[in-house]
Amino acid sequence: MKSSTLKEIKQELQHRSHAELLALCLSLGRFKKENKELLTYLLFESNDENNYINSVKEYIDKEFVNINTKSYFFIRKSMRKILTNTKKFIRYSKKKETEVELLLYYCTKMKSFKPFISRSARLINIYNRQLILIKKTVSTLHEDLQFDYYQEIEDLNQ
Repeated sequence: MKSSTLKEIKQELQHRSHAELLALCLSLGRFKKENKELLTYLLFESNDENNYINSVKEYIDKEFVNINTKSYFFIRKSMRKILTNTKKFIRYSKKKETEVELLLYYCTKMKSFKPFISRSARLINIYNRQLILIKKTVSTLHEDLQFDYYQEIEDLNQ
């Protein structure tokens, strides 16, 4: 089956009734967990971005506690999973400030993690790539926010 373009989908949705749109949204939520998470964000959490950021931070905290520290392989695998899910939550929001906040928090947790990530070159590379991404995103923000975030980035670099 060939998927339609967004323009075609938008035109078709304009011709549907309220009940049909409701049914389409509910069927989207049934098929994939990500669709359900996105609908949850859009309906319940998009109004209060700070609460959303705090809930994602709680998720990050919980996942960092559950990391298997038996070997660096398991640590690396778990940290990649946490980062992937964090980026998925960032995609739902589409706000640069949220992206910077969550990635800074992830890097802070990563830096303070025991055993230290400095013993694994791959973990250091993950950490450095996230810092580069944060700097790139911060450069697009307002100057006042840039100053605040650059101070936090400098704290992480030390």
